[in-house]
Amino acid sequence: MIRKMVNVKKFERNKGIGVKCIFKIFIVTLLISVLVMECSRKSNLDSKDKITVAVSILPLVDFTREIGGERVNVEALIQPGYSPHTYEPTVSQLETVSKSKVLVLNGIGLEFWAEDMINASNNSNLIVIRTAEGLEIIEEHNEGGGNPHIWLDPIYAKYQVEKIKEALIDVDPEGSEFYENNAERYLKQLDLLDEEIKERISKFSFKKFISFHGAFSYFAKRYGLEEAAVIEKTPGAEPSPAEIARIINLVRSFGAKAIFAEPQFPSKPAKVIAEESGAKVIYLNPLGLPPDYKYIDLMRYNIAQLEKALL
Repeated sequence: MIRKMVNVKKFERNKGIGVKCIFKIFIVTLLISVLVMECSRKSNLDSKDKITVAVSILPLVDFTREIGGERVNVEALIQPGYSPHTYEPTVSQLETVSKSKVLVLNGIGLEFWAEDMINASNNSNLIVIRTAEGLEIIEEHNEGGGNPHIWLDPIYAKYQVEKIKEALIDVDPEGSEFYENNAERYLKQLDLLDEEIKERISKFSFKKFISFHGAFSYFAKRYGLEEAAVIEKTPGAEPSPAEIARIINLVRSFGAKAIFAEPQFPSKPAKVIAEESGAKVIYLNPLGLPPDYKYIDLMRYNIAQLEKALL
């Protein structure tokens, strides 16, 4: 009988401890839930405070992120692997532009769809910048008034960075010092990139190259290379048999080791020319290297690809 009473008391004591433990666990869980909700709310508020910037191509996406940092939410319109020459906006991308404060474009006809998208977005507060405006453009390119691939010249890229910085300051003057400092830091990196490219190209044995389309015309002009021929003068329009034959003879005449293709376009014409001339196909990329795209890494990749054929 005594033993049973002891067991009952022990049970009741343990039961009391269990209730207290459960109560403590409940309180801790409740506090954690409140903290999580508060952090989530704060995170949402921070996200809402950011400036949404819609950007057309990946190089400009990287420039905008470098300058805007945590003050901006950058939305890329043209995803990796797609060409701006054949891009067709989607409904979700139209919604992105409709809620953005800034739309960053290259210009020179690259974003041929831009005006229709801007009008359809019904965003009267949208600031639109065309980062190529004011630069000297290569006019002899059949792309609606000029060659738009200015970002592949790092010195022209610096100009684009400045334009983006000015737009962000315009829409967010409180962050002006932040944007100025970020831009200054990144411009120094582009200066170093320019010096690196000059040094590496100085070792090239060959200066002529065959490109897929005129993406690297500004790059060639900046660094003393010669774009001897372009396979597709109009992006998306395959060359005629006569044009292919002309390029094959040209490749043979100066002993080109490679034909440069691009991952955003079908490589069949480049492969035909390479097979007939004894050259090989090497890929240049004018737009981006996913998933963690960085413009400076892209430019170093392209230099390494050129070195395979021109050293």
